[in-house]
Amino acid sequence: RIVGSDTHAVTCRGKLQSKRSKLNVEINKAMMLRSGAENLHKASTDAKTKENVSLELRFVNSSLQLLKEQLAELNSSVEIYQNREEVVMPMIPLGLKETKELELRDSIKRLIEDHYHEDGEEYEDPLAELMDLRQAMRTPTRDSHGISLLFQYYNHLHFVERRFFTQGRNICRLYFEWYDSLTGVPCIQTTVAFEKASVLFNIGSLYTQIGARYDRTTEDGLDSAVDNFLRAAGTFEFIKENFSHAPSSDLGTDCLRMLVQLMLGQARECLFEKSVLGLEDGNDLDLCLELSQEAAHISATYDEVLRTAIDTTVKECMPYSWLCLLQVKREHYRALADYYVAKGLVNHQGELTERAVETLQYLHDVQQGDEDERPAVPRTEEQRRYLGRAHLREALLMHEEALRVNRMCPD
Repeated sequence: RIVGSDTHAVTCRGKLQSKRSKLNVEINKAMMLRSGAENLHKASTDAKTKENVSLELRFVNSSLQLLKEQLAELNSSVEIYQNREEVVMPMIPLGLKETKELELRDSIKRLIEDHYHEDGEEYEDPLAELMDLRQAMRTPTRDSHGISLLFQYYNHLHFVERRFFTQGRNICRLYFEWYDSLTGVPCIQTTVAFEKASVLFNIGSLYTQIGARYDRTTEDGLDSAVDNFLRAAGTFEFIKENFSHAPSSDLGTDCLRMLVQLMLGQARECLFEKSVLGLEDGNDLDLCLELSQEAAHISATYDEVLRTAIDTTVKECMPYSWLCLLQVKREHYRALADYYVAKGLVNHQGELTERAVETLQYLHDVQQGDEDERPAVPRTEEQRRYLGRAHLREALLMHEEALRVNRMCPD
C-alpha cells in the first residue's frame, strides 16, 4: 500500500499545512454562503428581506476577508521552512495546494464496461492502487521521496488521460477539486490537465521548501539549495508553457512568471553567498568588483519580481510580507553592491589592472546626463579612497532603507 507522510506527525511544516487545509475548507464554506446570499438578494422583492440579506452578505464578506487574511499570514510564515541553525537572509517557500478525496473507481469501471466492453471488476486492484497513490500524494514528505511520489502520480495521470480522457470527447467525467495555494479559493475542473498542473505545482512548491531548508553556511548546502530552486523554477516554467486557461490565480500566467523570476533570484542569491563563503582574499579588487556586479544583478532581479507582482493581478493574492521581504532584499543587495566596490577600492594597493579599469568604467556608465558626470577612473590612492568613501556612503543609505522597510513589515 502506498502512503504519504503521517498527517498526525507533530512537525512545524505539517501543522502549518494542516492549518492551511482547515482554512481552505472554511473559505469554501464562506464562499458558498456568500453565493447563496447573493442569489437570495437578487430574487428578493420585499424591501425588508433585501435589507436583512444585505446585512448577512456584509457579515459573510467580512468573515471571508478575515479567513483570507489568516491564510495570507500562514503563507507569510517563511521562517518555519528555514534552517534554524543559521542566521541568514530567509528564502521564500510555497505552501502546497490542497485537494479533496476523489472516488474514481466506480466511474472508470462503468466506462470500461460501457466503452471497452470488458468486466470492470477485473481492474479492481490497479484502480485501488491508483486511489492509494492519489491519497498518498496529498500528504507528501518534504524530501526526495515526496518528490518521487508526486512524479509517480503525475506519470500515472499521463496514461489515464490518454486512455479515458481523449481529446474532443470526455468519455470519463470526474470532478477534480483543488484549493488555490495563495487565496484558498476552491476550483473544480473535469479535465485531467488541471489535475496534472496542480500536481506539478506541488512538485515545484516542494522543491522550494526543500531548498529553503538547507544549511546555507556550507558550500554543499548552498549547492543543494541552488539545485532545488532551479528545479522549482523549471517546474513553474513548464506549467506556464504547457497549461493555459488556468482556473485559479496560482496557476495563472502572471503568477507563474513571478514565481519563476523569484526562484531564479533565490538561486542566484545562493550562488552569491557561495562566492562570499569561498572568498579567500577579501581585499582583491577584481573579486570585490565581481561580487559587486553579482549583488547588483540580484537586486535588479528582485526589483523585476516586485514589478511583475505590483503591475499585475498577482498583487491581490501575494502575501504582503513577501512584498516586504522582496523590498528588503532589493535594498540589501543594492547596499552590498556599493559596499564591495568601496571595500575593493579602499584596500587596493598598487596600480589598477586592465580588467579593474574596464569594470569601473562599466559600473559608472551614466545612462542619462553628460559624459562629465561620470566619475573618472581613480588612478591614485587618494582618488581611490575618495571614490570608495562615496560608494560606502551610498551603501549605508541603502542599508538604512532596507532596515526602514524591514521595520514596516508585519512580524
